[in-house]
Amino acid sequence: MFHKGGVCMKQFSDSRKIASNIELLEAWIESHMAYKGLPGLSIGIVYDQEIVWSRGFGFSDPDAKTPATPQTLYRIASITKVFTATAIIQLRDAGKLKLDDPISKYLSWYKIKNRHPGSRAVTIRHLLTHTSGLPREAAFPYWVDFQFPTREQIRQTLPYQETAYPVNTIWKYSNLALSLAGEIVEAVSNEPYADYIHNHILIPLDMHSTAVFPTEEHKKRIARGYGRRLPDGSCMVMPYTDSKGIAPAANMTSNVEDLARFISLQFRDEPVGARQILSGSSLREMRQIHWIQPDWKSGWGLGFGVKRLGNRIIVGHGGSLAGYRTRISFCPEEKIGAIVCINSNEGDPVYFADQVFNWFAPLFRESCAPTVPKNASDPAWIQYVGKYRNLWWDAMIMIFEGDLVLFDPAMDDPTSSMMKLVPEGEHEFRMEGEDGSSSIGEKVFFEFGQDRKISRVKVGESYIYPVKSWYDPMPGELPS
Repeated sequence: MFHKGGVCMKQFSDSRKIASNIELLEAWIESHMAYKGLPGLSIGIVYDQEIVWSRGFGFSDPDAKTPATPQTLYRIASITKVFTATAIIQLRDAGKLKLDDPISKYLSWYKIKNRHPGSRAVTIRHLLTHTSGLPREAAFPYWVDFQFPTREQIRQTLPYQETAYPVNTIWKYSNLALSLAGEIVEAVSNEPYADYIHNHILIPLDMHSTAVFPTEEHKKRIARGYGRRLPDGSCMVMPYTDSKGIAPAANMTSNVEDLARFISLQFRDEPVGARQILSGSSLREMRQIHWIQPDWKSGWGLGFGVKRLGNRIIVGHGGSLAGYRTRISFCPEEKIGAIVCINSNEGDPVYFADQVFNWFAPLFRESCAPTVPKNASDPAWIQYVGKYRNLWWDAMIMIFEGDLVLFDPAMDDPTSSMMKLVPEGEHEFRMEGEDGSSSIGEKVFFEFGQDRKISRVKVGESYIYPVKSWYDPMPGELPS
């Protein structure tokens, strides 16, 4: 059941350890596929700008014994939504729309029964964050009969639908909302939605096997999709579906190799142009939490889901269509990503992707990361070492593991307040530390008196003063 394909191994610092863990991962996947009865699975792991490992397991077509590979095409369904969101942010950055504009500004035909008359107008931001309060679907049972509505049918029936909740009061996933976002892409860009995605996202990223509406040639390469396993053990071959008017929410086709290129975009911060289709700041904005769930374990960005997995923040999106389950996940901080595509509704790609992060991805990150020798501390730093104080807190400055650091020694865990002092000029530093600290990014400047000893230290817009002992009285000037 195991087939190699699309293997793109790079040189690792510990190739023997990597090789043994690859074998372990392959055995684990093969076992779970066998017991879950999955026909085929393609998987890839991204580290920064490379696919460091990819494989196909099982078959894209079991009857023809066609092996699944990293090049095998799958319907990626709702992963389409992140491409729609990317298009919206591109147009925002080009000054052609604003996220907080009401969608009626761009879709004059947008009308729906409002169950909550006091509710705010639905904006583009609400569409991307699933906080619009709109119903989940357009007014058709297309997930049951596979008869998807055209764009015109959605427009005609929208006035007969009604909102489910007031705007921005609850997170409610909506294919209708992202379909409307796709309509805005088309209205603002003056390009058909599929053409815009192709010209401004897929081509610059060299995603040549990806399409909104697959050609007949593309369709020949798509894995055969199977439905869920029924009580008698059978699995129905699912028909190919064209999402038509729901396309911006659910219609794209892609493979592991192309989706890896999209993940690698998330780890770049180059000047906009060519393959850098969005600035680093806009990419980070899309991944930031714009709506957090009540349990504080997950939330939603602009088109992306965001969750906590152990100590990692994982960003991504899943897809589910008749016969297919897919997932892209990545950790921006570690620059590691995972792509999982399964040609069965029985499979759970999140299960496989999460295990990559829990078990395998950290190994790649460690082995791919270059070894950076620790710089020796500057001998001149010894003049800054000592105890400091102001009315509010005590501070200790010392050389710790080769770095000049500042911390509060009175805390139960002093390392939790530790700030690295990075040199920026003569007697001038900038603080670096854990995200969330109010001190990171602030300047530290050592001032000297006529005796050439430190008289005080400016920390941000405040001051601390040197003391010889923690028992010394408060130095410096007190407020009157």
